[in-house]
Amino acid sequence: MTETMRAAYITSYGSPDVIQYGELPVPAPGPTDVLVRVDVVAVNHVDTFVRAGAYATSTPFPFVIGRDLVGTVVRSSVAEFAPGDRVWCNSLGHDGRQGSFAEFAVVPRDRLYLLPEGVEPAEAVAVLHAAATAYLALFRTGGLAPGETVLVLGAGGGVGSALVQLASAAGARVVASCSPDDFDWVQSCGAEQVFDYHSEVPASAVDVWIDNSGRHDLEAAVPLLAQGGRIIALAGMAARPVLPIGALYTRDASIRGFVISNASAGDLADAAKLINGQLAAKRLRARTRPALPLSAAADAHRQMESGVRGRILLNVSGT
Repeated sequence: MTETMRAAYITSYGSPDVIQYGELPVPAPGPTDVLVRVDVVAVNHVDTFVRAGAYATSTPFPFVIGRDLVGTVVRSSVAEFAPGDRVWCNSLGHDGRQGSFAEFAVVPRDRLYLLPEGVEPAEAVAVLHAAATAYLALFRTGGLAPGETVLVLGAGGGVGSALVQLASAAGARVVASCSPDDFDWVQSCGAEQVFDYHSEVPASAVDVWIDNSGRHDLEAAVPLLAQGGRIIALAGMAARPVLPIGALYTRDASIRGFVISNASAGDLADAAKLINGQLAAKRLRARTRPALPLSAAADAHRQMESGVRGRILLNVSGT
């Protein structure tokens, strides 16, 4: 008899209403996969894009949604992982890989990482996607170096907070914008200077400019870039900003697009090393909302799309 599990999945694209909660067969791992019993998951903005069909990727129906998980290995035929290992992943639910919103998930071994000792599952899963995004944006795409100045617009959210924390830990000077309600939080993450996002950006020579809010006011951004400055585009799919091209090329500056869905397994493994080090040192954190049960996955997507503050987590074990 086929084993079954409870899962949140879709059989067509659409609003959060298309998310179903019910039984599916427990997935069978291949020779280079690991079967993980899922403890806790997090909701990401990109999950809503995949569910709605706005982000083109392979989704073999029925398709389990979700990218992030923390759980325990239950079956493995690869040397790197053994039953009982506490592990995490942040790249399921994309490119044909079934997602994490289920009692069990199959994870390719090159996308699975050990959870550091002493790190709580909920504390880890709340930062996994945001921190990997921040790492790759800052260092792989942005080339951020110690002593440089990075400007983070929209620093109060999950990715924005991770950008501030990782840039500060790397020895960069961090300037950030956010709502006044978030000033204390963003400063506690390591921002040297914080200003209201409604205000003009304080004049400065900015080496890396990241507009996490998706507004992309390039007319304001480009004149503030240092020689060789980099603008990292990672939000605002519908934005159509005006670009002052003369001020851009005379600074040897550039605009670089980035989306974590295009990151290779090697890129994500590099990010995971830093994330695990920061988690183990208790230097990577996020604000979270009270966890929901897995059965509330559709409501979790509604909350995400409504713009609620704080990471949305779902408890899977015991639901």
